[in-house]
Amino acid sequence: MEKTLAEIAHIVNGKIIGSGNITITGVTNIALAGEHDITFAVEPHLQEAENCNAGAVLLPNTITDFAKTAICVEEPRAAFTKLLEVFNPPLTIRRGISEQAFIGQDVKLGENVSIMPFAVVDDHAIIGDNVILYPHTYIGQHVKIGDDSLLYSNVTIREFCQIGKRVIIHSSTVIGADGFGYITKDGKHSKVPQVGNVRIEDDVEIGAHVGIDRATTGSTIIGQGTKIDNLVHIGHNCEIGANNLIVAQTGIAGSTIVGRNVTFGGQTGCVGHIHIGDNTVLAARSGPISDIPANVFYAGFPARPHQEWLRNQVASKRLPEMMKTIRDLEKRLKKLEQDKC
Repeated sequence: MEKTLAEIAHIVNGKIIGSGNITITGVTNIALAGEHDITFAVEPHLQEAENCNAGAVLLPNTITDFAKTAICVEEPRAAFTKLLEVFNPPLTIRRGISEQAFIGQDVKLGENVSIMPFAVVDDHAIIGDNVILYPHTYIGQHVKIGDDSLLYSNVTIREFCQIGKRVIIHSSTVIGADGFGYITKDGKHSKVPQVGNVRIEDDVEIGAHVGIDRATTGSTIIGQGTKIDNLVHIGHNCEIGANNLIVAQTGIAGSTIVGRNVTFGGQTGCVGHIHIGDNTVLAARSGPISDIPANVFYAGFPARPHQEWLRNQVASKRLPEMMKTIRDLEKRLKKLEQDKC
């Protein structure tokens, strides 16, 4: 694809610094950009962008003077994202049901669906309009999948689970595996039946190799607009609010209730049966072990306010020195006590 800088400026509603006749053939980051690519830059990367090889740069509209050809826009990141979509249109997917797919009894299929080879749609499932099922997906009995959803290869949706509209689920994710529930008696573990389901609301995206367990009873819920990275585990009966961001290798134990707009940094490990308030940020490798209020930034294990954690980290670096000082003081005190005797 080729577009002039003037055409691109029209697409992103920006103002050009320099010539609008430059031809752009690609969109990429500063380090990889060549003479026919466009990239974007905000502080503190403006100097780096001036010295890069890009043909043009998307900049904040507060910039009036720049050493390279540029387009000034209100939100460079948003403009960059839009251009990525323009220069990289979605794949063309053949619509229809492959002869090599399996469709069970009493299945309801919407219009314009794509069910690829070796996909399985089990009995009584309901598939909405424009749904795409890649090869080797398994859709269990009585599952409901909303319009415009996309399931990549090897995704498993177990029985009775519900997937909303415009949901994207990446390869090898399992929705609705049994929750980890056992009764231990006389040293033996007996399984507690897991008879609930998982409910994924609209506009959720779930990464690869994610496990979201079905509820013991009731539903495990993932709220509207939440985005889940790869290798995340969410236990049974969790209720995850809307617009959360859950980064890779996070584990959230069962029956945890999470508010709206919460961010879990990578490798966060959360105990079960706690409440986490709206707009909370948990730094990477945090360990929440009790309720966390709304509108806070927590870090560390056990998770605590970020500034408190930073002070503790600074103090911990002085521990060897402090221990030496304490030992010296103990020796001096002991000598003083001996001298008094």
